[in-house]
Amino acid sequence: MNQTNRPNQPNAFNLSGLTKWIVAFIVGIILISILTSSTFLTIEPGHKGVLFKRFGGGLDMETTYNQGFHLVMPWNKMFVYDVRIHEDNESMEVLSRNGLNIKLDLSFLYQPKSGKVASLHNEVGIDYAERVLKPSLRSATREVIGKYLPEELYSSRRETIQTEIYELTLKNVDPKHIYLDAVLIREVKLPPTLEQAIERKLKEEQSALEYEFRLERERKEAERVIIEAQAQADANRLLSSSIDQNILRNKGIEATLQLAESQNSKIVVIGSGEDGLPLILGSQE
Repeated sequence: MNQTNRPNQPNAFNLSGLTKWIVAFIVGIILISILTSSTFLTIEPGHKGVLFKRFGGGLDMETTYNQGFHLVMPWNKMFVYDVRIHEDNESMEVLSRNGLNIKLDLSFLYQPKSGKVASLHNEVGIDYAERVLKPSLRSATREVIGKYLPEELYSSRRETIQTEIYELTLKNVDPKHIYLDAVLIREVKLPPTLEQAIERKLKEEQSALEYEFRLERERKEAERVIIEAQAQADANRLLSSSIDQNILRNKGIEATLQLAESQNSKIVVIGSGEDGLPLILGSQE
């Protein structure tokens, strides 16, 4: 029995050795892939990197890595941040000054401070928007809206409210190395009955302003007519006071003399006209 099994032993040994080489080759490929992906790193445009040195003092707070190719040791780790402007939306329900529930849709623009990526990562982390920015925005919105009545969100105060939310949120997130670019109120939803009442009130106010405008226009037109009539009356009085009867009589005499010298047949009766002016009778031949 032992003699018949001996010829098969070299084949078993060769198969076992081949298996070891295959396993070693696969492990080598895996190690190379891991080392390649973690050692040779490219930071894309609009991104910044911060390096964690596992055996070199931890997070590198002095250096921010810019876009491009970087060589990172396998035992270190590079955290990459997108420092471009991000846009996000937030929907929430808040209470107004009179206790009514208001639904708001907000849009906000933000980005990490590119020169403070290491500090941001050390103090907050890569999920800074969820951990710091959004909670601060919700808190600021509740605080600001709580000072106003619902109808003020439909008026010119809306822009003021928007600015207050932005400034209060910025005050809270700026020390955390986050830059807030803008906060916009995209939509306001009120209870239907209140919304209808506010719309009616705004329409009535608009009608009142329009009526007041028409009254003011008519008032100014009446003032214009009165001023024009007064000016005409003053002109007539001035003209009447500057012309006396002697001037008119002299003008009449001059006209009579000119007619008397004319070749047309006529009869001139001296002193027979009104106010003693000559009376001229006759016709042209």
